[in-house]
Amino acid sequence: MSDTDGKKPLGLGGGRSGSVKQSFSHGRTKSVVVETKRKRVVVPKPGAGSSKGSGNAVGGDPSRRPAGISDAEMERRLRALQAAKAREAEEAEQRAREEREREIERERRRAEIEAKEREERERTEAARLKAEEEERKAREAERRAQKREEAAAAPRKADAAPAPADPAAAEAAAARAATKGVSATGPRKTDRDRNERGDTRDTRNAKVKGDAGNRRTGKLSLSDALDGEGGRQRSLAAMKRKQERARQKAMGSGARAEKMVRDVQLPETIVVSELANRMAERAADVVKSLMKMGMMVTANQTIDADTAELVIEEFGHRAVRVSDADVEQVIDTVDDRPEDMESRPPIITIMGHVDHGKTSLLDAIRNANVVSGEAGGITQHIGAYQVRTESGAVLTFLDTPGHAAFTSMRARGAQVTDIVVLVVAADDSVMPQTIEAINHAKAAGVPMIVAINKCDKPDADAQKVRTELLNYEVVVEAMSGDVQDVEVSAKTGAGLDNLLEAIALQAEILELKANPDRAAQGAVIEAKLDVGRGPVATVLVQHGTLKQGDIFVVGEQWGKVRALVNDKGERVKEAAPSVPVEVLGLNGTPEAGDVLNVVETEAQAREIADYRVQVAKDKRAAAGAAATLEQLLAKAKADENVSELPVLVKADVQGSAEAIVQALEKVGNDEVRVRVLHSGVGAITESDIGLAEASGAPVIGFNVRANAPARAAANQKGVEIRYYSIIYDLVDDIKAAASGLLKAEVRENFIGYATIKEVFKVSGVGKVAGCLVTEGVARRSAGVRLLRDNVVIHEGTLKTLKRFKDEVKEVQSGQECGMAFENYDDIRPNDVIEIFEREEVERTLT
Repeated sequence: MSDTDGKKPLGLGGGRSGSVKQSFSHGRTKSVVVETKRKRVVVPKPGAGSSKGSGNAVGGDPSRRPAGISDAEMERRLRALQAAKAREAEEAEQRAREEREREIERERRRAEIEAKEREERERTEAARLKAEEEERKAREAERRAQKREEAAAAPRKADAAPAPADPAAAEAAAARAATKGVSATGPRKTDRDRNERGDTRDTRNAKVKGDAGNRRTGKLSLSDALDGEGGRQRSLAAMKRKQERARQKAMGSGARAEKMVRDVQLPETIVVSELANRMAERAADVVKSLMKMGMMVTANQTIDADTAELVIEEFGHRAVRVSDADVEQVIDTVDDRPEDMESRPPIITIMGHVDHGKTSLLDAIRNANVVSGEAGGITQHIGAYQVRTESGAVLTFLDTPGHAAFTSMRARGAQVTDIVVLVVAADDSVMPQTIEAINHAKAAGVPMIVAINKCDKPDADAQKVRTELLNYEVVVEAMSGDVQDVEVSAKTGAGLDNLLEAIALQAEILELKANPDRAAQGAVIEAKLDVGRGPVATVLVQHGTLKQGDIFVVGEQWGKVRALVNDKGERVKEAAPSVPVEVLGLNGTPEAGDVLNVVETEAQAREIADYRVQVAKDKRAAAGAAATLEQLLAKAKADENVSELPVLVKADVQGSAEAIVQALEKVGNDEVRVRVLHSGVGAITESDIGLAEASGAPVIGFNVRANAPARAAANQKGVEIRYYSIIYDLVDDIKAAASGLLKAEVRENFIGYATIKEVFKVSGVGKVAGCLVTEGVARRSAGVRLLRDNVVIHEGTLKTLKRFKDEVKEVQSGQECGMAFENYDDIRPNDVIEIFEREEVERTLT
């Protein structure tokens, strides 16, 4: 049997085969079939190189490809190489394009410079020609005057002069006659001067022409700079100065001008450069003058008024001392002439207690429904409306809030009003805010009309209202007084005509007039920050006419009237006296109650606003620095025992923010108080969240919401944002939060008394008192006091309470027990033990 056993020998296809005899031990041999493998040659497919490009041919050829690089990797590298080359080509093209643009810009600038120089040359040449023409005319006039003088003097000379004695004299006389009286022996002084001037002019003209020919235009090239033939050329500025001197000399203005003495307005402090501007002097000269005085200052430093006055006097000017407050003198405060005054609508303010029907009464008058738009049915903003009655009269109404927190709003309403309508509910009579409104009206000195509302209710008692008003010195006409009173019902509309008639009668008595043709002045009733429109102020125009485009200053803000919106939401071009409008175009939100004044220029408005900001800042700084060190230490010591609840307040309008801050400042007592870190108008922003996080305060939003970045920041930083639309709820929640800072009140409840009968010594325990519970119950967990002769000598807790040998929790009255005090052994018979329990009671702010 052969070694292969009839099987086909293994082999590799395509190889060359052969047999090899293999020898083993013990004389055994074996034939082995051997195949030789041929080298595999990879031939690329036809057309592969042409489609992939020359670069890919290298990738497909294993002999030209780096070792260990696959086809895909090679393809990727080639694509990256091609992309890099494309980027380089694109960058080169971009650089070339930018270079071309820069070259075009340089050419444009060069052309502009050449055009300016050409224009300057033409202007200079025109000035020179004009000066020469004027000089020529002057010479001609002088020559004609000279001729007239000589012609007048010739007859006199002919009569007085003797006949010439020789022919030479005759010839000289003939020559003089031929030259019309001009001496032939030599030129006159005037002619010599004229010739000298003519020569000078010709020389000057030739030189100017030569300089104009050599004047360089455009950029100075290297060849021109190194050209030694022409020498150093004069600059264009030097040529201009020379021509100006020549022109002034030709016009006869070579004499030094007389110095102008100026009145320099001098405030308390002034910058050196500004002082130089006001004197029309060079700042370097002013600095030099100050250095001579021993003051080493620069042009941007500030000096005091006394030093500035010395400098002004040294330069020959007059110093006029002014105050910084004088910047407000530009506000128009003219006295209106009687012939310029025209009738204006009356301004009526609706005032009264909350929920007495003020806004409902105004709704009934203007046939609107404002109450439904107010949260909780209470007014929280000052509303300004104009109403036209059936008789054609125009009335301006202000609706003020009645809640106690809106005291300042009611005060503002009384300050800008002509007539106050005091609304009193017939079923509720006089209430706290009613009294407050009466006081505001009296302080403002305006007439009052009492509207007794809700007369349709069954329990209405108008006579009771009239009687109670007597307590506050308000005597109505029904009780022989001078205050009009009208019974009305906002629900049924009864009595509204009588109310409007009473208002019209009162307005007629007042004879309200204003000048509409002067600079406008008005009061800010309300201010808010609108997301779409920016800062918006509700302004009641009091004097003049406010027009679109007017520049104004209001409080610490200024602006230009971009738009005016009336109470119906319509855009108007102007607002006459007694017209309420919303003003758009402020640079910031003003304070409610600020006065709006129209000025002439933006510079004046900005200057006044900056001055008011600085004054407010100085006041705050002075208030902070007014305390002595002892006062600060005492305040810090007092604050140690006071817990504070910090809050941030953002509201929709300035009046609401002010009312909320005033209400929150009243929350608290000697132990707890609310501190408003910041209050503002507008949406809650990310900066508000940052401030709240730093101080650990919640953010209160009143009719506003947080924007998206603020909400994300609040969620991330764990800052609480609380939204409110009714001021009652806000104040109540803040009270509840502040109440949580109050320490709980600890109350003691006495539960029993025990008398010590005997004292025993027990090993391991100490002294044990054998007691009899005489009243109540003795508990192991209760507190105890040891009384000796009704004097407390120890207060503590029980170590043990036993009934016979057993430890018990409590022992009832009439039973005996054993007691041992914790860490106290001085007990004696007949001592009394008082047993009590402590109870913590939560406190709330009232």
